[in-house]
Amino acid sequence: MAASVAADGEKGGPVPEGEGKWLTKGVGSVGVTSFLSDSGHEIATAVLPSFVTSTLHGSAASLGLIEGVSDALTGVMKLVGGPLANDPRRRRRIASGGYLGTALATGAIGLATAVWQVGVLRALAWASRGLRGPSKDSLLASLAPPRAFGRAYGLERAGDNLGAVAGPLAAAWLVAWLGIRPAFWFAFVPGILAAVAITVAAREARRRNTDGVREPIRLRFAGLRGAGLLRPMLPILLFEFGNLAVTLLILRATQLLHTDGRSAAGAASLAILIYAAHNAVAAVVAYVGGHWIDRAGPRVVFATGAALYVVAYAGFAVGSSSWWVLLVFFCLAGAGIGCAETAESALVAGLLPDRLRGSGFGLLGAVQAVGDVVATVVVGILYTALSPTAGFLYAAGWMLLSLLGAGAFTAGRTRPTWAR
Repeated sequence: MAASVAADGEKGGPVPEGEGKWLTKGVGSVGVTSFLSDSGHEIATAVLPSFVTSTLHGSAASLGLIEGVSDALTGVMKLVGGPLANDPRRRRRIASGGYLGTALATGAIGLATAVWQVGVLRALAWASRGLRGPSKDSLLASLAPPRAFGRAYGLERAGDNLGAVAGPLAAAWLVAWLGIRPAFWFAFVPGILAAVAITVAAREARRRNTDGVREPIRLRFAGLRGAGLLRPMLPILLFEFGNLAVTLLILRATQLLHTDGRSAAGAASLAILIYAAHNAVAAVVAYVGGHWIDRAGPRVVFATGAALYVVAYAGFAVGSSSWWVLLVFFCLAGAGIGCAETAESALVAGLLPDRLRGSGFGLLGAVQAVGDVVATVVVGILYTALSPTAGFLYAAGWMLLSLLGAGAFTAGRTRPTWAR
């Protein structure tokens, strides 16, 4: 709520110049940053399993440990990075430095000669990724006009999801052309370009906005509660308890396609292509959903995302070996995440004054990380111990609860831009 008056009478934050134009150089730079950075992430993620198990002769258990620790560290660092991002000057430095740190650590994985080195570098990359997250999101809110928060975050989410399409495709080409290890070195290139792009956005924010009193480093939980953020965190937490890692969707699709007479390699390749379609749909829906948020508010868009997931997970629970049926369910899930993530970010930006946005985005990131880890672990256990049907029905139940709880997406004592 950057231009509205907060509960204590303080202005929500500086209003960028050019209120009539939302797609400024700074907003566009943040979208480009997300595309480039996620492209680099996905190159590394796509080749990491083969690098650990084939090149370094590690085990699947070591790969799971590396990824589990890194993902958990991302959530912790988002919560740590939130209070740091409350200060405009500090957030600009953290955003730029965080993208640079992620790029350097990711590229350095290609130099590793032992599995433990991969673990350390992956953890450093993901820690930088988590630390910079609240700063990047708060920076975007300071660049976009309040009436266009939905569009701005929709563009950012679209860039992120498009990177998840480009990255695996680039990885496949790099591995075929140069090999597994050099692919990590090339993953450094989009990562360093992302650091340059976010610096452009940071410079525009410094030029447009006058920094006020330096904000202390603290979460400011009472301020978040007073601004009305804690209430909508409940349906978000319910949503994240059902938000599985997409690897489980790929596993389910691969197994179903394999039962239809395809070879294991053919089923896996087709499942990955279907996953690419999932990300492409998520990108389109995030952008369109952002425009919808600016007209209708985040509640209806978030509820739509949860409803789409209920249908998608029900489809995965039933199962089908037909590739086009699986494509439909993947696309529904992609549309669901495109709606929900955009609505969550726009809600935090619109509800909080600038001095609280870092804490708000940090809390959001921590809730997302904790929920995602719990969802993936529990569904993975149900998938193995009982059946895939049980796992996906469990996830669908959480999505249904979040849909029912979407009414909590209302303002507290403050009034976001879309409620005025």
